[in-house]
Amino acid sequence: QVQLVESGGGLVQAGGSLRLSCAALGRTGSRYAMGWFRQAPGKEREFVAGIAWSDTSTDYADSVKGRFTISRENAKNTMYLQMNSLKPEDTALYYCAGRFGLGLRRVAIRPDEYDLWGQGTQVTVSS
Repeated sequence: QVQLVESGGGLVQAGGSLRLSCAALGRTGSRYAMGWFRQAPGKEREFVAGIAWSDTSTDYADSVKGRFTISRENAKNTMYLQMNSLKPEDTALYYCAGRFGLGLRRVAIRPDEYDLWGQGTQVTVSS
């Protein structure tokens, strides 16, 4: 069984940076796409960024384009989200997600495309 574990969240001032990590623990076996989602209090879970197994394929929500960068190290079964120029509206619980069985270059952007989820890591941006 595979488990996803996020780390790297915290409190940062507006304009600051954070780097989130997501480690896939267990027998990962086959290839899998990964993504980041976030959920603020009283709001729906929303897509932030996604990356295919072949890390040349990525996608981002419009709200984070140019500020966030998703990447992965398959040899370490780890995915990252570098978040720069953070804004108060980025405050949310950030979730890591994984999906086995997609094409090597396929990026999944909908929550229902994912079948593995982490517990979340809190990101709070103060103004």
